[in-house]
Amino acid sequence: EIDGPYRRVRLSNGAGVACHVLMLCMGVSWRTLGAREAGRFTGRGVYYGAAGIDASSCSDCDVYVVGAGNSAGQAAMHLAEHGARVNIVMRGDSLADKMSQYLVDRIQGHPRISVHARHEVAACVGAEKLEGVTLRHLATGAESAAATGHLFVFIGAAPNTAWLGEAVKRDRHGFIVTGPDLQKTDLRDWPLARAPFLLESSVPGVFAAGDVRAGSVKRVASAVGEGSVCVSFMHQH
Repeated sequence: EIDGPYRRVRLSNGAGVACHVLMLCMGVSWRTLGAREAGRFTGRGVYYGAAGIDASSCSDCDVYVVGAGNSAGQAAMHLAEHGARVNIVMRGDSLADKMSQYLVDRIQGHPRISVHARHEVAACVGAEKLEGVTLRHLATGAESAAATGHLFVFIGAAPNTAWLGEAVKRDRHGFIVTGPDLQKTDLRDWPLARAPFLLESSVPGVFAAGDVRAGSVKRVASAVGEGSVCVSFMHQH
């Protein structure tokens, strides 16, 4: 809540905190795979993002990568270069729709990477750990079973910003817009003579750092760097 020079944060236990300056760095939550039983195998064969990739353990194995963006393409290349037989599962018709062309070219030319367009993972199967997946063709509905112990999911992440409401400008995906990315219409109520600092939101004194910020590089090192820069701007404010 914006109250003159104060920014008031209300906590879930009913308490409140008032401050003049605030850094928002809540990060993101990975979007989860909707396949049957996928949740049961999270961390036991089903992994989100790159954190679960131990490429050496996948050598000479059939692995599946879900997604069609650059992160999925980079993971597929990394796994294939370490000897895995990689299957990319994507809902769209072409990798080029979302992936950089240099990655598309490398994937299409790699002998250990296959692309399953217009498919989705319908189910995950296994006992104590993942042992296989069921693929579904989106056009026909036909399903096929495949044995695998490794499923890597790259279907994006959602910022943890729903609680902000309309107080701070966010983009259509919910990420906080900062600095030069703010439009004149976003700053109609901006009360200061100076323009927003690089990592400052549409509210003076409210900054954003890391994955939660629109346009940020989704890497730990980048988030740490933004946090330290934010502190400098907070002191200036």
